Formats: sequence, structure tokens, C-alpha cells
Amino acid sequence: MSLRTTSRTLPGLLLAAAGGLLSHAAQAQANLIKPGELWPDADGNHIQAHGGGIIKLKKTYYWYGEQRRQGLEPKYRYVSCYSSNDLVHWKFRGDVVKMLPPDSLSENWILERPKVFYNAKTKKYVLYFHLDDKGYKVAQVGVAVSDKPTGPFRYVKRFRPLGQESRDIGQFIDDDGTAYLVFEDRKQGFHIAKLSDDYMTVSQDVALVRAPMEGGAIVHYEGLYYSIGSALTGWRANPNKYATAPTLAGPWTEFKDIAPPETNTYGSQSTMLVKVVGSKKTTVIFLGDIWKPKTQWDSRYLWMPLEIGNGQLRLPAPRPWTLNVKTGETTFPSQP
Repeated sequence: MSLRTTSRTLPGLLLAAAGGLLSHAAQAQANLIKPGELWPDADGNHIQAHGGGIIKLKKTYYWYGEQRRQGLEPKYRYVSCYSSNDLVHWKFRGDVVKMLPPDSLSENWILERPKVFYNAKTKKYVLYFHLDDKGYKVAQVGVAVSDKPTGPFRYVKRFRPLGQESRDIGQFIDDDGTAYLVFEDRKQGFHIAKLSDDYMTVSQDVALVRAPMEGGAIVHYEGLYYSIGSALTGWRANPNKYATAPTLAGPWTEFKDIAPPETNTYGSQSTMLVKVVGSKKTTVIFLGDIWKPKTQWDSRYLWMPLEIGNGQLRLPAPRPWTLNVKTGETTFPSQP
């Protein structure tokens, strides 16, 4: 190749290289989880899965939550579903629940914190949710079922688990596959309760943790159970706390702050802990909601990998990060 030919093609090579760098940078940005920012789904719409829960079926994650987009029919309550293979990029799979008030409830009824369990024996997907009236006096769970993870779910019944009040609920699936419902009982504390074989009811109270906590989330990590919850301050964020125990039945330690208390958990409230077991590392992710009660459709999410182990747990200050679900590794790319 002559020197003259090389000089003519050099600008093209430089442009191609620059384009490649820009494309790589754009891809890197697209793979970031950005706590507190708008989180677009595959269609470019902010994800509406508030107070939600996540299950994994084979290689696919399903995220269910409260659908709060603008323009919803006010007499209905909605649960949304999203799917992903990497916990970063999510596809909207539709509203799996569109429900009128059941039984004798008034139109000012409440459906919150939906959690879906898959029962391998019955091949059914069982949805639990906090069901209440506007004054939070009903304090029950509702149950709906579906033959598919993407619904539709059919409402079945409502009740107080074990005859106790139930408001905020959480879900926990242990490493052996056993399913538990975590529910807040204003009079006593929060319950960790085993589901029945068909998941259609609560069969056994495994532990009653006598602490005024809601937003209950549990993970089993390196031989210890970690439980996170928030204080009872309604929509307003507060310092979330954690405790540990050798078994779900306890004994549970005293609760400690998961972040500097003055940050009020960086403006979020716990909803779930997700454990990603990779080929190189196991990462536990804190899933929190940043509630905006006056503009609920704009409520955000705070997802961050926890610093966890040896009975200690810490939620780092939120910043953009990446996750590799195959290896379990996380990174914190430097920001321009």
C-alpha cells in the first residue's frame, strides 16, 4: 500500500474507530443499573412494578409489581409483569391483574406489594398481595392464580393469614425451594410463615419477630439468614434495619442500620432481596422503592449490591453499576 493511499484512508479508519468507541460507550451505558433514575423497558417506558417481587424460572426472571402508570381506570387495581434474562433489560409482558374490588369492599380498596410463587407440584403460579380498605382496617392478603407466569391471574380468595392482621407482605424462597410469606402484623411484629403444599394458604408460623417492621425482605447467605425491614412511617422513607439468625425460627439478633441513618436508606424502602449465584461470585441485591405518593407513576427504584457476610450487612451509597448474572460479578464504572 502506498503512502498516499494510506493517508487517504486514515480519516476513515479514525472515524470507524471513533464510531466503535462511541458504540461501546453507548452499550456500556445501556447495561448500567442506575438507582433512582427513570428505568425504561424495551419499549422505552418507565418500568411500573412498584412494591414488587421477582422469581426466576430457568433462565428468565419475572418481575411483578403495582402498575401505577397514568390513565388507569380508577375503579380497577392492576399488577404488571416484566421479563428479563439479565435483571437489567426488561420487557413489559402486560397487566396480569386488572381487578375490581372483591366481595363487599368499597371502590377505595387497596392492592399492594404483589408477590408471585411458582408451585412445581401443581404447575400453578400463585399471587399474594396486601388487600385492604382505604383506612387499612381490613388487613388481609388476597390470592390469585394463573397457569402461566404472564397471566392472566384469576382472583380466588382473601383472608387473614393464621388469623392475624397482615399489611405489607414480602416473599422468601429458601435454597431448598420452600416458600414463605413475610407479613406485617401491627399488633405483634412481623411473621415469617410457611406456605401450604399448594401455596394457597399459610400453614405454619415459623417465626414472629417482635419488631415494628414492614417491607420485610429475607435472604440466606453463607449459612445465615438476613432479614431487612423498615419502620412504620407510611410513604416517608426511614432508616431500614437488618437482623440475622442461624435459622428462620431464630433466635434473631438486635436490628442494626443498613446505611447511615441520616440518609433514610437513601430515600428508599426495602421490598426484596435477590440472590444471584454466579460461576465466580454470589451477589445479593437490595431492591428498594423510592415512593412518590403524589406522582406515583414517577416512583423510582433503588437497586444496589449489598456488602454482606459474617453477620454484617451494608447498603452502599447508590451509584450506577453493572451485573453479570452468569458470573455473579458486579462493577462500578467510572462516570464522566
